[in-house]
Amino acid sequence: MADAPEQAADSLQPVAGGGLLHRRALLTRGLVLASAGSAAVTGQAAAPSPLGDPSPPWMHTPGRPFTVYGQPSKHEQQVIRRISGNRMLPGNGVSLTPLEELEGIITPTGLHFERHHNGVPDIDPAQHRLLIHGRVKRALSFGVDDLLRYPMRSHLIVLECGGNSNAGWHPEPIQRPVGSFHGLVSCSEWTGVPLSVLLDEVGIEPRTAWAVAEGADAFAMNVSLPVAKLMDDAIVALYQNGERLRPEHGYPLRLIVPGWEGVLNVKWLRRLQLSEQPLMARNETAKYTELLPDGKARMFTFVMEAKSLITSPSHGQHLRGPDVYAISGLAWSGRGRIRRVEVSADGGRSWADAALQDPVLPRCMTRFRAAWKWDGRPTVLKSRATDDSGYVQPERSALVAQRGTNGYFHYNAIVSWAVDEEGSVRHVYA
Repeated sequence: MADAPEQAADSLQPVAGGGLLHRRALLTRGLVLASAGSAAVTGQAAAPSPLGDPSPPWMHTPGRPFTVYGQPSKHEQQVIRRISGNRMLPGNGVSLTPLEELEGIITPTGLHFERHHNGVPDIDPAQHRLLIHGRVKRALSFGVDDLLRYPMRSHLIVLECGGNSNAGWHPEPIQRPVGSFHGLVSCSEWTGVPLSVLLDEVGIEPRTAWAVAEGADAFAMNVSLPVAKLMDDAIVALYQNGERLRPEHGYPLRLIVPGWEGVLNVKWLRRLQLSEQPLMARNETAKYTELLPDGKARMFTFVMEAKSLITSPSHGQHLRGPDVYAISGLAWSGRGRIRRVEVSADGGRSWADAALQDPVLPRCMTRFRAAWKWDGRPTVLKSRATDDSGYVQPERSALVAQRGTNGYFHYNAIVSWAVDEEGSVRHVYA
């Protein structure tokens, strides 16, 4: 058996252009990978104190007492959501998840992206009810306490706004940190009552194909969804990441529709009206509908298609000279599991498989990693996802050729990061 130095040497042999290494390099004992850092940080980390040096001061003073609800360290206060709001209406806008600051696949609840149209309502759960009516045998109204008594199901899923990454449609590549560009996506565990149970109780009339979901915010968000999807895997969520929903995420009730665009996951859910046809509401006609180059309109494109992006290295980060670097990123698909993520370090001329971190779950974020031996020359990094339906994430040129540039939603093209000889990273179309 080869010893550790020989294993490490074998792992440093490129398998694709630009210095990409085989994914087994990530398992090589003794191989330490460098990572991209903030462009503002130029110094090197201090060496650890030798054994026998005086212990740090916090080892000599009792720590803080217990708190009733945990908070992040004061040293991590820079890890926050970025807010993009409407100056004329402060309750209208988005807050974006700082994807480049996170690891693993679960988004902390306090960093989960938000999209609000008219602020966050302050709802008294004792007065909130869910009405299911329309083409049903008997209309029923459910209180929050009623729903808490039902058997529940959990979904660990990715939730993505249909407008995520929409700056990719712009003619020039935007230069922002990855979370400020692609941060309208997050991954949580949602727990609640299967909607099929409630629909069985009301009894669905024949020829009923659609349901209109309405929220209890001042915008009265309403959208149409196929009943077949609601009967399949939708839930009325009461919990997120193990705790009761927070107001900004739909407290006390939220509709969760796994794999489908965020607008359909109606927050503050108060009403489901079953019907034969869709409502054709504002958020499925004026919005979330795209005019294609041939003049046809692309509508009711519910499923979020396969997508990936490298979060490190990415815009605003810096490589400190030639070395073996860790490439890390996220991939997801509304159709199912991510089957494969390929990474390119030569602008897409050649590709190598990245390692997928367990667990790889359907309609959930998947963390991928690759080892890259950078020689200090300019290059372009890319990632490309394939899901278990066989769908392959397209290049931007192919997506634009198919859809045109009249749209605003559903951008899932390959993201390209250019690294220059100084180690600076910027967004490019390549």
